[in-house]
Amino acid sequence: MPLSLNAALDDLRLSGIRRFSALAAQTPGCVSLTLGEPGEDTTPNVCAKVGEDLARGLTHYPPNNGFAWLREAICAWEAERGVRLAPENVIVTDGATEALFCAITSLLNPGDEVIIPTPAFLLYDSLVRLARGVPVALDTTASDFQLDPRALAQAVTPRTKAIVITSPNNPTGCVLDRRSMDAVAEAARTRDLYVICDDVYGELCYEPGYRRFSSLYPELADRTIVANSFSKPWAMTGWRLGWVGAGEKVAAAMAKVHQYAVSSVPAFLQHAAVEALATNTAPMRASYQSRRDVTVEALAHMGLRTVTPQGAFYAFPSIEALGFSSEEFCERAIREAGVALVPGSCFGGEGHVRLSYATDEKTLATGLERLAGFVGELR
Repeated sequence: MPLSLNAALDDLRLSGIRRFSALAAQTPGCVSLTLGEPGEDTTPNVCAKVGEDLARGLTHYPPNNGFAWLREAICAWEAERGVRLAPENVIVTDGATEALFCAITSLLNPGDEVIIPTPAFLLYDSLVRLARGVPVALDTTASDFQLDPRALAQAVTPRTKAIVITSPNNPTGCVLDRRSMDAVAEAARTRDLYVICDDVYGELCYEPGYRRFSSLYPELADRTIVANSFSKPWAMTGWRLGWVGAGEKVAAAMAKVHQYAVSSVPAFLQHAAVEALATNTAPMRASYQSRRDVTVEALAHMGLRTVTPQGAFYAFPSIEALGFSSEEFCERAIREAGVALVPGSCFGGEGHVRLSYATDEKTLATGLERLAGFVGELR
């Protein structure tokens, strides 16, 4: 038998975000607005907990799903936001990436379909393919990135197993409205679908009255999976800490995947996670909202139509009127203007580019100035 590899990997693409970030790094003086990573450092109070735990020898194997006191703290934090999870059904994961890996791997059998409203983070499509499932893209660009109930209903087939929702969204920054959420709930209720909620930007929503799917429809708890992360609201991207929670049956399946994938997250990071949960995220959110306002105003002056982001730290302006593919636009922007963005094609949103305003104000201002000059020359 000839040597071969897992054929499911053949359809997977390496991250376009990382590729354009690398191009920026290789270009002297280039301003990168590519990565969805806070420019801030993790706060000292959170970092201090690691030193304390190392000093007292918390360096041995922790429980696979995380220490009970961390899982209880996660559930208390979620309950304050209207999401009810039981500590025994929560798994502390290696970031939201592993949380989503556990969820999708636990749910899918070969050929099962997963509806992914696009534009969307590439991870969902890749994980579904890796699990031998079939990703079904549901284009939302015509409705300003909201879900059309009729289009969603038409996308559901007898093979549909789940739908992934991200609100606030990456790459658009948009928050799903109640009509969109109701459409998802109706599909889950009447067609027996799982709803995988990627809630990593929930703490970075600028809109008053924001509610997550799991808090709006508690009656669907048996088919709702909540994935979250410490990375974005607490500037802890490099810590690789997150969690996933679900009903008892799904949680037990995800715990198996987690155990055999990573065993557990490091013991000496878990008190720091508790400290983070007790740390107010309002200053971070206010800072991003201020940068959002600067970005949206600048894009409007450039004549680039942008649906105003309601959360996260991305803008997703349309470049269709300029006559270039998103990839060509971004390559030329790096080469000719020294500013790096990410092509919308990386997210299933051709005709747009993603701009991350997670960086510091000075870098953002320089990047926007360079982008304005570049767009002006193209026109």
